[in-house]
Amino acid sequence: MAKYHWQSQNVKQSGVDDMVLLSKITEDAIVDNLKKRYMDDYIFTYIGPVLISVNPFKQMPYFTDREIELYQGAAQYENPPHIYALADNMYRNMMIDGENQCVIISGESGAGKTVAAKYIMGYISKVSGGGSKVQHVKDIILQSNPLLEAFGNAKTVRNNNSSRFGKYFEIQFSRGGEPDGGKISNFLLEKSRVVSQNESERNFHIYYQLIEGANAQQKESLGIMTPDYYYYLNQSGTYKVDGTNDCKDFSETMEAMQVIGIPSDIQAQVLQITAGILHLGNISFIEAGNHSQVESTDLLAFPAYLLGIDPQRLQDKLTSRKMDSKWGGKSESINVTLNQEQATYTRDALAKALYARLFDYLVEAINKAIQKPYEEFSIGVLDIYGFEIFQKNGFEQFCINFVNEKLQQIFIELTLKAEQEEYVTEGIKWTPIEYFNNKIVCDLIENKLSPPGIMSVLDDVCATMHAKGEGADGTLLQKLQAAVGTHEHFNSWNSGFVVHHYAGKVSYDINGFCERNRDVLFPDLIELMQSSEFNFIRSLFPENLNTDKKGRPTTASSKIKRQANELVSTLMKCTPHYIRCIKPNETKRPKDWEESRVKHQVEYLGLRENIRVRRAGFAYRRLFTKFLHRYAILTPETWPHWRGPEQQGVLHLLRSVNMDTDQYQMGRTKVFVKNPESLFLLEEMRERKFDTFARTIQKAWRRYNARKKYEQMREEASDILYNSKERRKNSINRNFVGDYLGLEQRPELRQFLAKRERVDFADSVTKFDRRFKSIKRDLILTPKGIYLIGREKVKKGPEKGQIQEVLKRKLEFGNISGVSLSTRQDDFFILHEAQYDSLLESNFKTEFLSLLSKRYEEVTQRKLAISFSDRLEFRVKKEGWGGGSSRVVVFQRGQGDLAQLKPGGKTLTITVGDGLPKSSKPTRKSGLDVRGGVRNHAPNRAHPNGGAKFSRGQPNRQSEITYSSPHKHPRPPNAPLPKLDSQMGRRAPAPNQHNQGNLDFLNVPDQGMSGKQRKRSISHRPPPAPKPQPRPQGPRCRALYQYIGQDTDEITFEANDVFDLVKEGVWPANS
Repeated sequence: MAKYHWQSQNVKQSGVDDMVLLSKITEDAIVDNLKKRYMDDYIFTYIGPVLISVNPFKQMPYFTDREIELYQGAAQYENPPHIYALADNMYRNMMIDGENQCVIISGESGAGKTVAAKYIMGYISKVSGGGSKVQHVKDIILQSNPLLEAFGNAKTVRNNNSSRFGKYFEIQFSRGGEPDGGKISNFLLEKSRVVSQNESERNFHIYYQLIEGANAQQKESLGIMTPDYYYYLNQSGTYKVDGTNDCKDFSETMEAMQVIGIPSDIQAQVLQITAGILHLGNISFIEAGNHSQVESTDLLAFPAYLLGIDPQRLQDKLTSRKMDSKWGGKSESINVTLNQEQATYTRDALAKALYARLFDYLVEAINKAIQKPYEEFSIGVLDIYGFEIFQKNGFEQFCINFVNEKLQQIFIELTLKAEQEEYVTEGIKWTPIEYFNNKIVCDLIENKLSPPGIMSVLDDVCATMHAKGEGADGTLLQKLQAAVGTHEHFNSWNSGFVVHHYAGKVSYDINGFCERNRDVLFPDLIELMQSSEFNFIRSLFPENLNTDKKGRPTTASSKIKRQANELVSTLMKCTPHYIRCIKPNETKRPKDWEESRVKHQVEYLGLRENIRVRRAGFAYRRLFTKFLHRYAILTPETWPHWRGPEQQGVLHLLRSVNMDTDQYQMGRTKVFVKNPESLFLLEEMRERKFDTFARTIQKAWRRYNARKKYEQMREEASDILYNSKERRKNSINRNFVGDYLGLEQRPELRQFLAKRERVDFADSVTKFDRRFKSIKRDLILTPKGIYLIGREKVKKGPEKGQIQEVLKRKLEFGNISGVSLSTRQDDFFILHEAQYDSLLESNFKTEFLSLLSKRYEEVTQRKLAISFSDRLEFRVKKEGWGGGSSRVVVFQRGQGDLAQLKPGGKTLTITVGDGLPKSSKPTRKSGLDVRGGVRNHAPNRAHPNGGAKFSRGQPNRQSEITYSSPHKHPRPPNAPLPKLDSQMGRRAPAPNQHNQGNLDFLNVPDQGMSGKQRKRSISHRPPPAPKPQPRPQGPRCRALYQYIGQDTDEITFEANDVFDLVKEGVWPANS
């Protein structure tokens, strides 16, 4: 029966996700598990925190945005193994612990290291935030890949996109986790590939990209021909790579240079140098007497033109060399002619130097584009050439394999050796696990003395070489035999020597070792390039040739040894993560599994020992101090400070979360937690605590901001009506809420809006038709327009007879021509629109009008026309055969604050008493906040936001509803709203309003808390309770004016209410 991962949407589970769970820990069991997963297209497997990645040799479907979302912030065990899980773990650890992280990607050539590095950088780029500047840094980080691959990668017999250089990419972050800088360190570019390649291999990708992708003008100016024309490309007979589009890659390379910020003129010169090297390689030499000469001088012109140098001078420097001679304390320079072999060597040395310096410039250009003046946090990604064995292995393979040996040593030191030693030091019960420590091989290569290592012997021989140094390689072999001939990991053979590396025996051909190690660029060639007419080319050769040279020149082996040790030192300062890449076959075809090859890699990578240490060990360890600091917030006893021994504090925390005692051990200075799941429990509880606190802070901050914002809005809104319309005394000072319908809890209303459409205003309003009959509508204002939503009974289908929400009308801002209001204190307004107008009534008209004006101006770039008159006209909708006509609304002075409606034919007369003067403005809150014992006795009898508490009819005390918040009603009530009296004499609700006939479904029910608010704002307050007898003792005061509470902690009172003053002055904020 097939198994499925619990979080992977019914994806079949193959083998075990984490090989710590294997029932048998043998190489065969490990290989079998990896094969099962590989054949089912699962290329990732864990050994605890170590990720094993098998190259699928095809594009896999699980690297999309969906996977990024799935793995972001998730614990490792929650999802199937993935490189995104490791990348997320690195990023979160950096943010949580404030420690630099690094990932060491190791494996042999063609195992998929470069692709893994790209996925990590892509993931971090996606999940980290940031503005335009940060996005620019992200773009450069991602675009650096195609650029460096073009100039630093090539096809080898083992790998179609083999990195021929090593790089350590440090992505630097701000304290907020945004990538705002970076730095690349590059190691040992394989320069010899520029001038020669093995059979079935290619030169660096850029040459083939240039030949295929250059436009006609570039081909003409650079002298681009077919690849078989160039000596530096035709030696291997291989020009194409399956699955590689050199033309498309060329455009990506040029785009990358643009993004990184390399100027157009420099880009052109980069291509000039690249093409110049190709033409330089076509210069050949013949022997003329005892010296060489250029076979065809015609071939000098084009490379000289591209490099900006004199053709004759180029010929001289390729066929002769300036030598310094000292006799009797005097020095003089003489020109020495070169033989054919020496001239060829000089040509190749110039080509290699040009290419290497160009590559260094590109790396430096990337670094300058993303450099940061100071370091905060960083994640380092090490993508370095893999361990490789060819039929003929030279000096470059020796250096590459040495670096891989050093990386294996780091893995052993930190995952096998250091971990076991730490258990012993901390007093944890532990049975030692045997493993091979490759330090002995590293010492064989890099030791300085007693006995000297291979590199030290090599440098000594190079120091005594002269000119080309014929016979130096033979001397080296003899000296190596004398120095390390008896070493158990070294053997010599007739053409070289053998080193027993951690990954297997490699036979190195000694031929060319000394010359490539010496890596000398003669002063003549430097001088030649410094004579170029191009500033850029001159800048690549900044040496001062007039200074005296002292001491040994730096050799290639000493440079790579120094770089490797600096790299190890850098990695040791970070928290390391590991990806062990495995190459399943040599055919580079998907689903092809070579059992013996995989088993060999499993053995030399030490996966079996890794599993044993991980199974017996602990996933997490932390110093008591750091553990307490991180999780102190979980209990009141440890927050903010634990008073007592740190070990007891850690125990208290572990017991507080009920962690099983077999899941942890206490060391002398650290706590050790066995499983990641136990750690995630702690993290989850900590996040919940912080989430609670964050919500409290956010709530207070939003409330504070909202009060300021709505106070400002209230003042702006009053400016619209200032000197034009009377104001209602009970609402002029109320707060603005915006959403009076509680739309967050109203999916039946939100269905008419777009997914993330913002709501500026929402309220239940009264709409009047052509006969001035009223009906309720839900009015919603968003940045896209105005929605009017009503209710209808379903006439057919399975939901027949049920009431459902219907979008009655949507008004686009561009179609609104204006708004009309009276000059009196009523709540009526007319929305004028292209087709027909809408007569509406809302208690919150001022707030709506203010927000509508702003949105209208934003969208149409003109001000909303607002008119005030006591005779308003509006157009009604066309019905049937009859045309649309107009209706008139007349406003007259009456008695009281309640509007009286009297329809007559095509005219509606509305009478209402005088309100506050037209020049009234809202007042800010008073500094004196009178509170006290009276607070609890004041009945909650008004709209909490200061809406009017009067009604248009007699109040019904039975319908008075208490509430606490405008937005928390879970569902709208099922009872429909009362329909207004058809006679329209007084708009008082009929006593039997809740028992209407079947036509009541046309009314919009008062739903949610906003409905209750509205009832509050349009109903009379019940008769006040009898006032208690005044107490003779203590000062008392009488209210001169009515006050409507502006917030939940403020009281509402009427004019002439009497208060006992318990305390005078400003009330304390914390009371």
